[in-house]
Amino acid sequence: MASRQLNQLNGPGLGSRFYKAFVTLSAELLQTLRSYYKHSSVQLTALLSSDTHSTSLSALSHTPSLYSEVVWTTLAVCKCSCCKTWSKGERRPTAGQQWTDQHSVIMYSFSFLLVLACLQVCVPFVFGAPTQCPSQCHCHGDLQHVICDSVGLKKIPRISEATRLLNMQRNNLGNLPTGGFSEMKGLISLHLQHCQIREVASQAFKGLKKLIYLYLSNNEISTIKPGAFDDLTELTYLYLDGNQITSLSKGIFSPMINLFILQLDDNKLRELQPGTFTGTSDLRWLYMSGNELSSIQPGSLDEVENLAILTLDRNKLSTYPLMAISKLRVVEELNLSKNPLTLIPDHAFRSFGRYMEKLHLNDMGLEKFSTAAFEGVTALKSLHLENNKLKSLPSSLEFGTLQNITLFNNPWSCNCQIANLRKWMDTSRHRPDAVCASPGSQKGKQIRDSSAFTRCKAKMNRARKGTRL
Repeated sequence: MASRQLNQLNGPGLGSRFYKAFVTLSAELLQTLRSYYKHSSVQLTALLSSDTHSTSLSALSHTPSLYSEVVWTTLAVCKCSCCKTWSKGERRPTAGQQWTDQHSVIMYSFSFLLVLACLQVCVPFVFGAPTQCPSQCHCHGDLQHVICDSVGLKKIPRISEATRLLNMQRNNLGNLPTGGFSEMKGLISLHLQHCQIREVASQAFKGLKKLIYLYLSNNEISTIKPGAFDDLTELTYLYLDGNQITSLSKGIFSPMINLFILQLDDNKLRELQPGTFTGTSDLRWLYMSGNELSSIQPGSLDEVENLAILTLDRNKLSTYPLMAISKLRVVEELNLSKNPLTLIPDHAFRSFGRYMEKLHLNDMGLEKFSTAAFEGVTALKSLHLENNKLKSLPSSLEFGTLQNITLFNNPWSCNCQIANLRKWMDTSRHRPDAVCASPGSQKGKQIRDSSAFTRCKAKMNRARKGTRL
């Protein structure tokens, strides 16, 4: 009965085609396995040398131990845990034994489908994945590191799934097409700097679900299509600096739920809109220096309220982006230098003042701080104010935690408004360069050497007494 049911599969129809495909793939797989594992047997040789389309079914149906060898070898190579779990319960037939009962037919059919499923996973790995280093490249550690730096590549080479690092710097790739890296599922680090890339297509990095480092610096990227970063759920470090990016679409980074560092320096970004950083709530370091930002819309940074470092220097901000920045909570370093800002308003840093340790406001043409500009700032250690037009500092600036301050090239008015600065200088080991521009009697003198502050303490005491009265 079993023999009749098995032989029915040899007739025309879907079962026959599936079976022939199974036998063909099994034969090819076992040939590869035999050479790789030095595995051989008389029965296996007989099967592989037989007419696949006419006699293989008969050989398997009458020699169940040979069929079992196909099943067990396939399961072993595929390393399919679920397959192994099932196969442990199967009674392996011995040499010469035949299937003669209905149960065996059912088990045969089930195991046949099981092997097909394993082959679907296993065959592409065994037969399709590259096992040699791409020409022009050099490889290390059994293809774990593939180095194709400066070798004239114009398209993405085929790389083994075993590869963890691919370095393709300094080639001429032009564009990154959809699915160009889809076979490289094991990649952790991908280097594409200096590759003259102009466009990143939708789903360009499809399949790279293990990627952590992506370097796209110093290309000519002007367009990043929506969905370009799909599948990059593990990406932690993204470098896009030194490109021609003018805008970022809403949600472009949303697949990157683990993004920690985003480098966007030296592009041509003109503005930030709400939704740009949706999905990147773990982002901690955001670099946007050297762009053309003239405004940052309120809400643009709401999704990244845990930023620790924010650099906005070398942009075109003429107004302090108070509404956009006020949602940030734990900024430790803020760089606004080399923007055409003339005024820092009240409460500019209050939302993150107890965390901010470094503040860069140099080379701006800055003229004035509002009185409460530094209100809530209690942890500041480093303050850069050089190359501005400042005459005084606000009373809200506390010097208790300050360790370093740069003040040169400002027209300081040496009077009691900056007496706290002079007091800090007298007690600090640092001696910053800061020259008086007024009054006339003090012009050209260093603040730390000026005699203009000798009467400030008495004036302050009189002022306090007047307040108590």
